[in-house]
Amino acid sequence: MKTAARKKTGMAPGSAVYTGTKNTEPVRMHAITFNKDAVTEYECQSVEQLPLCKDQSNVAWIDVCGLHSVSLIEQIGAKYGIHPLTIEDILHVGQRPKIEEFDDYVYVVLWMMYAGADDIVQEQVSFIVTDTCVITLQEQPGDVFDPVRERIRSRKYRINSSQSDYLAYALIDMAVDSYYTVMENVDEIVTDLEERVLVDTSTRVLHDLYQMKRRILQIRRALWPLREVASKLERTETKLVKKATRIYFRDIYDHTIQVIDTVEHYRDLLSGLLDTYLSSASNKMNEVMKVLTIIATLFIPLTFIAGIYGMNFQHMPELSWKYGYLAVWGVMALSAGLMIHYFKRRKWL
Repeated sequence: MKTAARKKTGMAPGSAVYTGTKNTEPVRMHAITFNKDAVTEYECQSVEQLPLCKDQSNVAWIDVCGLHSVSLIEQIGAKYGIHPLTIEDILHVGQRPKIEEFDDYVYVVLWMMYAGADDIVQEQVSFIVTDTCVITLQEQPGDVFDPVRERIRSRKYRINSSQSDYLAYALIDMAVDSYYTVMENVDEIVTDLEERVLVDTSTRVLHDLYQMKRRILQIRRALWPLREVASKLERTETKLVKKATRIYFRDIYDHTIQVIDTVEHYRDLLSGLLDTYLSSASNKMNEVMKVLTIIATLFIPLTFIAGIYGMNFQHMPELSWKYGYLAVWGVMALSAGLMIHYFKRRKWL
């Protein structure tokens, strides 16, 4: 990604360069056209098969999985009248969540997240919203939009009788709600860390703490700009977003604020756990140093006595005394006992 991003340096605005990871899989294009009476769903093998939905009574959702085929993305852009700068932003993954309004469409980019096997899966999703169509573009297959697909297929919900702006709301709302699932996963990990941090001061706990802080930072970076996007969608005056739909975008704004508050809570909690871990590790080290210091202190007078009677002088009165050996041991034992008694009185032991 970094290499591709460097290639964009110095290029003309609107240059289509994919900055994501290399992929040899074919791009998948899935289309759903629907109204209140019928739903048609099919895979598109070429751009020519993508629906235009000129009939205002129908709404189309085109889901594109795979951005590595730059020429194909450019063809889609040409068919739906997407500005080259928008194409550039779609292909340049790693965008900050934002919204841009054009005459014929609204462009929204945000981050979709869900808990994977070992880490949080984070992926950029672009939305192109026209008067009769919503195009979603993502790097890899797999997303959080299956509940929306099921609602469309069942033909029991408001989405089938609504316009493209309501479909866009449903998709964005599902992306935002996926953060709640991620936060549930975060809650389980943080709860486990709370229990471990007081009893385990190994480097593994420290590694897990820093890994969790990195995850929280990822979520925070994706959420803070999203709050501005939701607020702008609520207040937008574009004709593509109906007045009746704006109140639903206010709901997205409320959900975003709730998740942000939760993220900030866990961020503060992890900072506190890190301080607790460092204090616990420091206390454990102090206990070890105290024991070693006491042992060293006990042996100082013993070493002094042994040093005196280890000198090689010929005329030392105690050397010829019958009980000299036992007397030295008695003095050593008495010195150690008195020191231990003193340490206990001072509550050092």
